Amino acid sequence: MSKNRRDLTSEERSLWRRVASTIKVRRPPPDHHEPEAAAKAPPRRTGAHEPPPRAAPPSRPATPRPPQNRAAEKRVRRGDVEIGATLDLHGHTQDSAIAALTRFLHRAQERGDRAVIVVTGVGRGGAGVLKRMFPGWLAAKEIRPLVAGYAPAHRSHGGAGAFYVFIKRPRE
Repeated sequence: MSKNRRDLTSEERSLWRRVASTIKVRRPPPDHHEPEAAAKAPPRRTGAHEPPPRAAPPSRPATPRPPQNRAAEKRVRRGDVEIGATLDLHGHTQDSAIAALTRFLHRAQERGDRAVIVVTGVGRGGAGVLKRMFPGWLAAKEIRPLVAGYAPAHRSHGGAGAFYVFIKRPRE
């Protein structure tokens, strides 16, 4: 019954049944205190006889990566640093992308560019392969001497799918 104490007409009841029949009932999430969940969990040891936690295996020394340069990013946004060129890696494989990036950055340094934009794309679900691999590529021995730093690009320059790359001046 509604606030004004009016009963639904038969036509309104019929319409309500049709709408209600299209609704799917959501099941509540399984309670972690159910007996099935407890039976599946391995028994937990407590007390003084518990073995010490395992140490993580030693990892390889990390490859030094170029720094993310937030100050330079702000200068680009303000217009104090001019963007020299843009490289779009959409449609590239990993191998062709790193080759194109290497050529592009060498040419940018030769032209005297201070900053460039590299568009990797965001990939499906925001976790594209080129976007994930990009910082590691900048650390490669062919590219590292060219790069002063990098930063994610502003929305107006490609946003989450693009990076500013700051180029070192060539040594004379």
